[in-house]
Amino acid sequence: MFSLQTIFGKGNQFFGLLEEAATAAADSTTALHRMLLERDQPPALDAFRLARQRERAIADRINEELINSFVTALDREDIEALNSALVRIPKQVERFAERYALATRLLDGIDFAPRAAMLAQAASVVAEMVGQLRRMKLEEMKHLNDRLRSIESEADRLMLELYRDIYAGHFDGQQMFLIKEFFEILEKAIDRCREAGLVAYQIVLKNS
Repeated sequence: MFSLQTIFGKGNQFFGLLEEAATAAADSTTALHRMLLERDQPPALDAFRLARQRERAIADRINEELINSFVTALDREDIEALNSALVRIPKQVERFAERYALATRLLDGIDFAPRAAMLAQAASVVAEMVGQLRRMKLEEMKHLNDRLRSIESEADRLMLELYRDIYAGHFDGQQMFLIKEFFEILEKAIDRCREAGLVAYQIVLKNS
């Protein structure tokens, strides 16, 4: 098997590009958490659109490098899979932010910030996992994968609490529909983080 350190110094740009993509994804989740904490301020969407633009630009650069590079530091299908998984994170975040901006007045008193904080934690762990690809240390990656799985489990528990509140009749019909929709978008965003982390973990398993 090729050693990543002996492939003529080629293909290492993919580590940096994937790290940039993971950072852009994490930045979008941090911006969402900040927006939801500042409920007294009108929602601003520029940060989410910029994060998505950054993510798309990085994804395009990765695809171009895959076409132009004869040697890659990771298997091409792994780079493509991780690139695709990372792109989906800010896409979900932007989806939440855009809809939330339209429905803010109908969601007075509904606090999404704790769940958004969990999403930001998950995206931060994913960024750490992508950063670990340069080192290919299985034990460290396993620890991060366990952290990400724990965040996902806690998010699932909170979703069950939400459904309990909904079925208990604590909200009117319109609020019930909106709350369910928004929490499901957050849940899907955390799932996207889990998927990206799993791809990174599998890459290390393959190369360790």
